[in-house]
Amino acid sequence: MSDLIIRPLSPADEADWRRLWTAYLDFYDSSVPEGVYATYFRRVLGDDPRDYNGLLAVLDGRPVGLAHYLFHRHGWKIEDVCYLQDLYADPEVRGQGIGRALIEAVYAEADKAGAPSVYWLTQEFNSTARRLYDRIGQITPFIKYQRG
Repeated sequence: MSDLIIRPLSPADEADWRRLWTAYLDFYDSSVPEGVYATYFRRVLGDDPRDYNGLLAVLDGRPVGLAHYLFHRHGWKIEDVCYLQDLYADPEVRGQGIGRALIEAVYAEADKAGAPSVYWLTQEFNSTARRLYDRIGQITPFIKYQRG
């Protein structure tokens, strides 16, 4: 692999973060208003333990991927658990280990925080990502429901 760095997001990353997160939302045929962009980026950079954390994958000096994760309490554990909300790599770098590196960086952050579990969701049709997920995680039998 070329020179890959996984690092926390910084305020200077906003334009690259917006490009990557917009592409992520586009993949899921979704969009959010400007206020959500501004609030989410501010929260990802904040120091409130209830907020998300952000990682950026930089390949040969160019941002190519992101991950957002959150620690939260769990009713069946004493320790917090870690939820990986968003994971994205630019299409032209997929298959080069970017997604795996981002997930492993989240695993490392969870380990540092004493969180015994990292979990995430994906859509059933996301077969490319699921090939990776099947190698580094365990599928669960849960089905997600939400209020309309």
